[in-house]
Amino acid sequence: MEKDEFAQKIRTIAKRVDQLKDSLKTEEATKNSIIMPFFQSLGYDIFNPLEFIPEYTADVGIKKGEKVDYAIVINGKLQILVECKAINEDLNNHDSQLFRYFGTTDAKFGILTNGEEYRFFTDLDNENKMDSEPFLTIHLGLLRDSQISELFRFVKDNFDEDSISSSASQLKYTNQFRDYLTSQLKSVDEEYVRFILSKVFNQRATQTNIEQFTPIIQAGFVQAIQEEVNDKLSSALNSSVSSTPITQSSKAESKNDEESESTDEKPDDGEIVTTPAEIEAYTTVKIILRDQLDEERVFYRDNKSYFNVLLDDNIRKWILRVYFRKNRNWIELHDDADTQIDFVHPIDIYQNSEKIKDVVAHLTSDDSSK
Repeated sequence: MEKDEFAQKIRTIAKRVDQLKDSLKTEEATKNSIIMPFFQSLGYDIFNPLEFIPEYTADVGIKKGEKVDYAIVINGKLQILVECKAINEDLNNHDSQLFRYFGTTDAKFGILTNGEEYRFFTDLDNENKMDSEPFLTIHLGLLRDSQISELFRFVKDNFDEDSISSSASQLKYTNQFRDYLTSQLKSVDEEYVRFILSKVFNQRATQTNIEQFTPIIQAGFVQAIQEEVNDKLSSALNSSVSSTPITQSSKAESKNDEESESTDEKPDDGEIVTTPAEIEAYTTVKIILRDQLDEERVFYRDNKSYFNVLLDDNIRKWILRVYFRKNRNWIELHDDADTQIDFVHPIDIYQNSEKIKDVVAHLTSDDSSK
């Protein structure tokens, strides 16, 4: 199976989860509707009890007849144990059960899942004893390309125990460090401030300095991340967008609704000119909404006055409008107040993620109420 084909299958499963999760009330329904199709997308024959074994017996100590939901056999060797829960279950309450099973079998990997979230465990800390923390966690509603690459290792035809084990250690600690940085990005803690004071500013970690420098460090951290993302995004856009501006003919259905605004700095030559900055703004909005709805539902339409970002390519369901002027750039949100928010660079729009998500939530709720 090629990686692109696999990625498409996993994204299809992710959409299926989003469509069905509210209707799945039991563990059995979750297993049949989501979990089994997930492993089928990995190339396993879920209807072959010699390969995908349901209710696998894993006796624990004096307890006999303990069963794990599934055991996966690859090339005649037991490799993976899978413990399943209902989609509405919190997995933090259930990892101890898989922990007990793991040490009584020859399986090298354990997977705990509720169909939406998949936690992958192995024995990095102590051989034949499952680690307390997963080396890989995949949430199908927040699927990243890098996670698809890691998941691709578990495809039946690609499965290599030694290769996965060797990468698991690096993956585990990389993810732990990433999670730490993410937490500091949201709110730097005092220990981190003390470290920066001593290593960067050569200042004593007095309470006064901690209070003074905490917002400075927080702002610097956020700015550094934003600038890095902006540089990467701009580079990607510049490589994919021709130096000649994209043009598109005026659309009759949008003219009547849109061209009442004042003329901006675009060439007034009868053509609509879509600039790289506008495409960057559109891309930023798609990134913001990635976890909220299918990205294929986010469209844009340009005109001479402003740049429209739409839901379902419907002019009546515009999410926001982007304006670029010589002395000011701003977005206008499709909310009750038609809120206007200034920005400098298109990536700055990301700072208003929650407000943009609220607009989309309102637009989609209108659809469901009809």
